[in-house]
Amino acid sequence: MNKSDTLSMNKSSWEREAPRFFGRAALPDFGPLAPSEDRLQLFGEISGKKVLDIGCGSGHSLAYMADKGAEELWGLDLTSAQIEAARQVLGNQQARVSLFESPMEKNPGLPVDYFDMVYSIYALGWTVDLKQTLNHIYTYLKPGGAFIFSWEHPIHDRISFVNGAFQLKKSYHAEGPELNEAWKNTVVIHHRKLSTYVNTLVDAGFMIEKIIDDAFLPEEHPDDHGKWYSVQKAALVPATFIMKVKKPL
Repeated sequence: MNKSDTLSMNKSSWEREAPRFFGRAALPDFGPLAPSEDRLQLFGEISGKKVLDIGCGSGHSLAYMADKGAEELWGLDLTSAQIEAARQVLGNQQARVSLFESPMEKNPGLPVDYFDMVYSIYALGWTVDLKQTLNHIYTYLKPGGAFIFSWEHPIHDRISFVNGAFQLKKSYHAEGPELNEAWKNTVVIHHRKLSTYVNTLVDAGFMIEKIIDDAFLPEEHPDDHGKWYSVQKAALVPATFIMKVKKPL
């Protein structure tokens, strides 16, 4: 399956499943069983800033940015269903709102050297071309601007709960496109090692500021070993990783 076919397959699945994800994977949360922005304070001062959300989904992270005083809210998403949901969520904002239905591998008309912050909450890993996507993000940022993103930790889906125990079922080193088990094989996601993200960011010109893969586990939780994001599994390996990088001045 080539990149175009993968995008088409994933777009169809997201158009169908978008309502199920309304408001999920949105700031201040970075992702399952991970510390939140309230705890990490990665964004710093947001008031008056121009921000861009890569994979903006239903727009709830942009609404969070608006509540923090962002001056301009920009977002792109692969699906029309998500963009329409975001328009509804952001309809009463005072800040300027600009939304684009587009794959992140393309620039649909976004300005370059413009944004104070670009971020992506549990979306960057959907890209079919990490190098191209990160090169675009680099151009969108002002010198000194920050890119912050989160995604499922690449060790997480290598481990499954089988016969009463967690077992390593797939090679961490085997990179490439895979039908995704959590989506019942209706989407394709590229497995990439953490080092691949780091090295591709560096190759694009970014400076690494922080990498976070701590678990934030609730004190009380059900016995949910078989759940995709289970507390028991996250106590052993990270469910989510978060990175903050900057474009040099």
